Amino acid sequence: MTQVPHPILVNGQWRPGSHATAFSPINPSTGAPLSESFPVSDWSDCDAILTAAASAFSELRNRTPDEIALFLETYASLIEADKEALVEIAHQETGLPKAPRLGDVELPRTVGQLRQAAAAARQQSWSMPTIDTKANIRSCFQAIGPVGVFGPNNFPFAFNSIAGGDFAAAIAAGNPVIAKANSSHPATTYRFALLADKAAKQTNMPSGLVQLIYRTSHPDGERLVADPRLSAIGYTGARNAGLQLKAAADRVGKPFYAELSSVNPVVFLPGAFSERLDKLIDEYVSSGLMGTGQFCTNPGMLLMVDSEDTSKFISAVTSKYQSSPCGTLLSRSVETSLLKSVAILKDAGAELLTGGTKVDEGRCSVANTVLRIHGKQFLSDPHVFQTEAFGNAVLIVVCKNLDELVSVIEHLEGNLTGSIYSDSTGADDADYNRVAGVLTHRVGRILNDKMPTGVAVSPAMNHGGPFPATGHPGFTAVGIPASLVRFAKLTCFDAVRESRLPVVLQNANALKAWRLVDGNWSNGSL
Repeated sequence: MTQVPHPILVNGQWRPGSHATAFSPINPSTGAPLSESFPVSDWSDCDAILTAAASAFSELRNRTPDEIALFLETYASLIEADKEALVEIAHQETGLPKAPRLGDVELPRTVGQLRQAAAAARQQSWSMPTIDTKANIRSCFQAIGPVGVFGPNNFPFAFNSIAGGDFAAAIAAGNPVIAKANSSHPATTYRFALLADKAAKQTNMPSGLVQLIYRTSHPDGERLVADPRLSAIGYTGARNAGLQLKAAADRVGKPFYAELSSVNPVVFLPGAFSERLDKLIDEYVSSGLMGTGQFCTNPGMLLMVDSEDTSKFISAVTSKYQSSPCGTLLSRSVETSLLKSVAILKDAGAELLTGGTKVDEGRCSVANTVLRIHGKQFLSDPHVFQTEAFGNAVLIVVCKNLDELVSVIEHLEGNLTGSIYSDSTGADDADYNRVAGVLTHRVGRILNDKMPTGVAVSPAMNHGGPFPATGHPGFTAVGIPASLVRFAKLTCFDAVRESRLPVVLQNANALKAWRLVDGNWSNGSL
């Protein structure tokens, strides 16, 4: 019996997708297809959701910050109440463990983000209200319009297209969201959409506030992001697909906030090895294999100066990678991509110390993999040796001296993170300062004596970086309120009567927002 595809969510209504093609995800732990089916939408579906989103935006501009915040808070509560079902579905689709990963870590982070976004929406300091009383000019960031969110495969909750950080930021800034599910976990996204739709109806939000499709053709996807009814895009995923969508958005001058690729270099200075070699071995292996290496901040490249301690480190890491259990990869496409990346590195001259092959016939898996090159090899072809091997694989770059190591860093592309391990007493401060001076320029977040795996949901966090880590170095996908600004436009009000101003710019400051008034920060009234 043929499985009837799940419906899509269009303008507050669940309806069949218009395209005859459908797909089913697999259980990566077994390799077996899951029973549920999901439609591949054609342009008529895209056209309908764009029209509904544009209409919803017109209505949403008349809603108060409190109303938007209430939707986010209601949605968060519905997610918490549905925790058991969400965790079970996501486990089936991703192979990620129910506990602690999904139920104890990622789901609480997801509802926490939604509530932080609600608080930011309600208080409005995120909009950076600025007032020049003498010139009678006032400005603030306002909603940009309908936002398309493309979610990744590795965080089915916290980065989900209809529940994650981009979604929360876009809604909190006052925008409707068109969510495009990741094909690896469509049932999880469908479950979230049911709850989001319920929350929208309970809080009397516009019917097109949240909408969902699962997959489109590549041409329709590019047409979608370029359509004038869509105002901005948040994308997390594969580099090549992201660049194709970005090119379509760039052609029409549309903001496209993309997280694309990052090897997250970790530098071990000689003083760190001399002081605590065994500890660093364990610390790295724990981070490198966490979640089978499927974190966007996974430390995928290690840089070090050649020495006896370096040889011991590499030998121990290789041994631990060989003896550690091989985790499950998120999908067959992740497995294929990882094997392809390892082959590219090997063909370019990297020495395979362990791994690099498929492990189980059914399960999506690749043996824990360690590759090694010398600094001179890297400098001969920096581009190919920065191929991202997303998963449980690492490339170790051994440099002849600190000069060569610094030269390698100078040839790095942009990354989300960069870490430097140093002597705890400060004996190598001069080396640290030299390395940090070049590494900081190439990353969005610099860490000292700490692995980059994981991203704290903190107002001070930057989950961004220079290209190709992201499409723009000035913005973050994690960290409220800063993440909201991506989905906003700066609006200036010149000699506009006070009664016609946004509430956040009026003299009374009813929201108690922090405002820059004549060069001084204040949350009082004028």
